[in-house]
Formats: sequence, C-alpha cells, structure tokens
Amino acid sequence: MRNRILSLPPLRSACLAAALAALVLLALPAPSPRAVAAEGPGKGDHRVIQLPNPTLKGKMTLEEAMSKRASIRDFRQRALTQEEIGQILWSAGGQTRPWGGRTVPSAGALYPLEIDIATPEGVFRYLPERHQLQPRATGNLLPKLAAAALNQHFVAQAPAVVVISAVYERTKRRYGSRAERYVHMEAGHAAQNIHLEAVSLGLGSVAVGAFNDSEVHRVLALRADEKPLYLIPVGEPAQRP
Repeated sequence: MRNRILSLPPLRSACLAAALAALVLLALPAPSPRAVAAEGPGKGDHRVIQLPNPTLKGKMTLEEAMSKRASIRDFRQRALTQEEIGQILWSAGGQTRPWGGRTVPSAGALYPLEIDIATPEGVFRYLPERHQLQPRATGNLLPKLAAAALNQHFVAQAPAVVVISAVYERTKRRYGSRAERYVHMEAGHAAQNIHLEAVSLGLGSVAVGAFNDSEVHRVLALRADEKPLYLIPVGEPAQRP
C-alpha cells in the first residue's frame, strides 16, 4: 500500500506534463507553404499543409467580378497569403458535397484534373478532398516554367502560377472518344472559376496556353499520364485595370 501511495504523485505529474504538451502543440500556428518548402526534402515529401477553410460569402457579386475581370500581366512582388491560395484552389475544384462533388461540373463525376500551384518556395499539389497542399518540389521553378512558356516573362514574375493538368484515362474509361472534349470543358470551368475568384480577392490573373507541353511536364515532374493544359499566373496587379 505504501509503495502504491508513493507512486501516485509521479503518475499525476506525467499526466499533467503530457496534457500541457498537447495544449502547446494545439496552440502552434499551421505551417505555411514557405516553411514546409524550406524544411522538406523536396520532391516526394509526403507531408501536407492544411489550408484555411474557404470563405463561402464574398464581398463582390458574381456580376461585378465578371465586369472587372481582365488579363493581368504585371504583378506586385507580394506573396499570396494562405487564405488567398486556399480560396483560389478551392474555386478550381474544391470539394463541396459529402459524396465528393466539387466546385466544377465533371462528366460522370470522374474529376480528371490535377491542380498544382508553383510559387518561389516550390510546387504544391492541391488535395481537394481535405483542402490541403502536398509539397512536390522545393525551390523557385517559376523561371524554368516561364522558359517553357515560350519566355513569357510575367510567368516568372507572378507570385504564383496555377497549373491545370489532366489525366484523360479517368474519363476515357467511361466515355471513350468523347473524353477529350469533356476534359477540356472541365478545364475551362476550373480556369474561369480561378479568374473570377482572383478578381473577387482583389487579385489579377491571365490565361496562358502558349507553352511547350513536354517542357512544362519536365519542369513540374508530372506523372506520365498527366498532361498540362493551362497555366494561370495570379497575383496582386501592379496597376488596377
């Protein structure tokens, strides 16, 4: 009995220490793309970054966003915030329904698109099911991406470039020869959402379709079945249109 009584205070102390440690961990801020890219080993990093929850009620009407949309090629050198990145990527294909439905229509709900975002800190893959980023590469690949885009300088100067790629086989298995049409329709839906979301956030964007497919594929280290379709530089406009 004496030994049992004497052993209680250390046990209570250990429990208290564990509880305090857990509270400290919960109080720590979520890692940023910059921090994870700096610490991660680069390509093949399996850690993820939880993005802030998307805002479902904006300050601008859809009609106002459409009227203000313009192709912006000159950007201020300001990094996008996690909130801005999360909102833009959510608009491109974030999950909106418990069964997996997303912000864009997709033939057969097969979702053949993959969305990456390249920043000076690295390349990140958007995971729509959990609204997270998967680090894929570290370092500033924007100059190489601009070179692959036929030396369009603003691709390198933008604080972020969203890349839409497609895995055609996901749709082809069900729709055969119609798959290419359906995939391209979906890419258009996602891109338009990005452009309008950018305007609603006070940002600018531009559609880039002129690029060397194989070079973009190589720079971003895409899988063999992933085909790049669309580059969208996004950032704060140097001048308001």
